[in-house]
Amino acid sequence: MAPQPLTGKSRPLHGTDKVAALLMTMGTPIANRILKHFEPDEIKLVTRAIAELRPMPTAVVESLIEEFASSFVAGANLVGTAQDVERLLTGVLPPEQIAEIMNELLGAANHSIWDRISTVSENILATYIMKEHPQTAALILSKVRPSCAAKVMSHIPADKRNSLMRRMLTFKPIVDATMQVIEKTIHEDFMMNFSRNAGADPHARMADIINKMEREDMEMVLSSLAATRPKSAEILKGLLFTFEDIVKLTPKARTSLFDQVPNDKLILALKGTDVEFREIILQSLGSRVRRMVEQELGNGEPSAQKEVAEARRTITDMALDMAGRGEIEINTGNDDEAYVR
Repeated sequence: MAPQPLTGKSRPLHGTDKVAALLMTMGTPIANRILKHFEPDEIKLVTRAIAELRPMPTAVVESLIEEFASSFVAGANLVGTAQDVERLLTGVLPPEQIAEIMNELLGAANHSIWDRISTVSENILATYIMKEHPQTAALILSKVRPSCAAKVMSHIPADKRNSLMRRMLTFKPIVDATMQVIEKTIHEDFMMNFSRNAGADPHARMADIINKMEREDMEMVLSSLAATRPKSAEILKGLLFTFEDIVKLTPKARTSLFDQVPNDKLILALKGTDVEFREIILQSLGSRVRRMVEQELGNGEPSAQKEVAEARRTITDMALDMAGRGEIEINTGNDDEAYVR
């Protein structure tokens, strides 16, 4: 149950008023240290509330401090929910601004669930879907990324695949409350048990490990596997992502990646690359950054091979991390689009 508004001499205390009263109670030195952590807009709200404070009985101040202390102790094991956020903002921001924040918050949370599911191996996802009710399976396929849904569909028998596609075409809008329950259930049932499910796809797990190896070690492992388990080696090669594979990313993905790569790392990584590869990377840069990188590469100053390898490893790791967060897609399998400009 939400705490009741504390009543002062003239009006009840809500949100910002309580913050203002607590800061005044703390005294100037402590209040100043706390205010340093506030955003400018928050400082404006709080200072305005302080200026409008009216005299309060000692009992009201003590009740406010007791409420704060109780909330602090109870929050030792905090688990935030959307309702907690809404309750926290009530009385601090106008209702229309709270509604906008909540819509954005819920939308981002729901979006992240489907993004995370989209990164799961299609084999695992197809196995999970086949065990679910066809309507649930159709809903999942309609929410994950199209590229993920297409790969999963290829693992489903034709008759069931056709049935799922018919269901996807006849979906009616689902109310937000119902969708939130569905997403929560899928998250708990599937994503929270993902580590256990991941054991069913050893190639994907092994690819994650090999992707983090140095180039020479990676080649030695693949060569060894090719001699003893050629089929597994071939599957792994299709799952790996190296610095040379960056040219296979879509132009949009390359731009997103190199927007985050420090210029010094990029310059080092491009040393020793061929003209065609280098040109594709340079086309992903803004004009100013491109001129600077070209000038540095044109100077021809040598760099240690180890430094170049580390720079390439850094960029590759960044691409893998971004793919893991659903920001870009790698290993699309569409080699025909590589080197196209």
